[in-house]
Formats: sequence, structure tokens, C-alpha cells
Amino acid sequence: VQLVESGGGLVQPGGSLTLACATSGNNFSLYAMAWYRQAPGNPRELVAHISNLGSAIDSDSVKGRFTISRDNAENTTMYLQMSSLKPEDTAVYYCNRYGFPKLSWGQGTQVTVSS
Repeated sequence: VQLVESGGGLVQPGGSLTLACATSGNNFSLYAMAWYRQAPGNPRELVAHISNLGSAIDSDSVKGRFTISRDNAENTTMYLQMSSLKPEDTAVYYCNRYGFPKLSWGQGTQVTVSS
């Protein structure tokens, strides 16, 4: 199973981006999924996760600003809508299963928030 993240870029503070996580679809709908991020010099951290049925939980740092969602039926893709972006949101964003076993990590997508 391959994970491919996309949608990152350079955005000004207060701006918005939508990230996508495409999978090859193997049992995607059976697993809770999550977005993670890693800033330079920091460990990878959990941003938000979503159950296999679509119940979403956001970390405190992004609550009210980020929205995680998933499409199990059509294209086995997960999304992260990000708004009111802050410089501290700058990181490489990754997707993966929320629990174990984890899939092989993708290359991630860079999000840079800067004026």
C-alpha cells in the first residue's frame, strides 16, 4: 500500500491550504487514518485523526482551524483542510494509519507559512 501526500505549498499567515492523501486503496476503509507533521528539529507529531467511519479528532493546536475528512467510497483519499494558518504550522505533513500496523511513510508534502 502506497501513501502519496499532495497539496502543500507556500502560504501567507492567515491563509488556507487543502492537503490530500491518496492511497492504493488496500483496506483503506477499515482503518482509522491520521495526519502527522514534522518541523525541522522536532519529532513527528499527530495533527488529527479520523475513524474508519468518519469521526474526526483534532489536536488542540489545530482545533477549529483544520478539518480532516475522508472519502472511502470513491477514491480512497483523505483530506486536511487547513485555514487560519500560522507560521508554527510550517512542517512536512504526512498521512498514515492512526494505529498499528503503520504503512510505509510517504514523502510528505511541505507546508510553509510565511509572509
